[in-house]
Amino acid sequence: MNALVFQLRPFLQSKRARPGYVLVGALLLFLAVAVQNGAVPVNTSDWLSAIGLGEQQVSAGGAYVLWNIRLPRAVFSVLVGAALGLAGALTQGLFRNPLADPGLLGVSAGAACAAALTIVVFSGLNLPLPISWRVWLLPAAAFGGALSVCFTLDRIARWITPGSIAGLLLTGVALNALAAAVIGLCTYLATDEQLRSLSFWTLGSLAGGNWTLVGLLTFLLLIAWWRVRYLDRAMNALALGESAAAHVGVDVSHLRSHVILLVAVLAGFSVAWCGMIGFIGLIAPHLVRVWAGADQRQVVPLSMLMGGLLLLVADTLARTIAIPAEIPVGIFTALLGSPFFLLLLRGARGRIG
Repeated sequence: MNALVFQLRPFLQSKRARPGYVLVGALLLFLAVAVQNGAVPVNTSDWLSAIGLGEQQVSAGGAYVLWNIRLPRAVFSVLVGAALGLAGALTQGLFRNPLADPGLLGVSAGAACAAALTIVVFSGLNLPLPISWRVWLLPAAAFGGALSVCFTLDRIARWITPGSIAGLLLTGVALNALAAAVIGLCTYLATDEQLRSLSFWTLGSLAGGNWTLVGLLTFLLLIAWWRVRYLDRAMNALALGESAAAHVGVDVSHLRSHVILLVAVLAGFSVAWCGMIGFIGLIAPHLVRVWAGADQRQVVPLSMLMGGLLLLVADTLARTIAIPAEIPVGIFTALLGSPFFLLLLRGARGRIG
């Protein structure tokens, strides 16, 4: 988290950084609220226990809940939201459409399809895997499914509609439908226990967040951020159209491949560990463009901050609104995103007729 803030520091120090300061402040405020509230109360001694000044050790009571469950989950939700916000900004920039979403490329559908096959088909194979590896099987399968769909998408789009971003979008719609059919078949064949696991996974949850995943996702975001810094000017040129971008020296085909790969890795990792979490990649970039303009040099970092804030708020509501039960976070993101999506359509009706 600190490394991510360090990478964003040049942007925050610029003259256009006022939205960035507001989002960072709001993010820190809601982060404090998130770790303070929950089924187990947290007090000052629990915070001080990490440096040996509290009344109890980190391995016991509220201190354990704070440092090993609640804080890593809150930070993980911020990072997942940032990854989805970045993936959404790249997707909308690629398609030049504020209604675009990483799911259009088939990332979520591919991950869900692989997860459904793992839960329903491969669970009965009794693979000779060590117990410590089995917890990684479902996320690894979902991540592999997301990457496989995106690479298939790129290959098919190049074969059927070479050089066309619109053709890429239509190919993604077709692959989404195919993946949905496989998921439906797995749902039909699943037992009651498998169906429950599949349903909970498709609704999304951040309960598996831990410091290991925080470290992995931080590293992934830093690499993605470093790479996107070399693509923002080309993305700005692409906003003028594919022909205009090609005239100013942008290799549209190369740019498309890079964006697809980044979206696949970011959204695929998030979906693999958290299940289906919708609308964050749609809402965050659009809110940023309304607030700060369409310059990708601003949209990308602000979308990361906005996505992290939105998912943190949704996850905090999911685990505190019905204590001690926990509601899947995908329900809250859908409740937030569906009305917003309808407002987007209402605003776009003058343009689409």
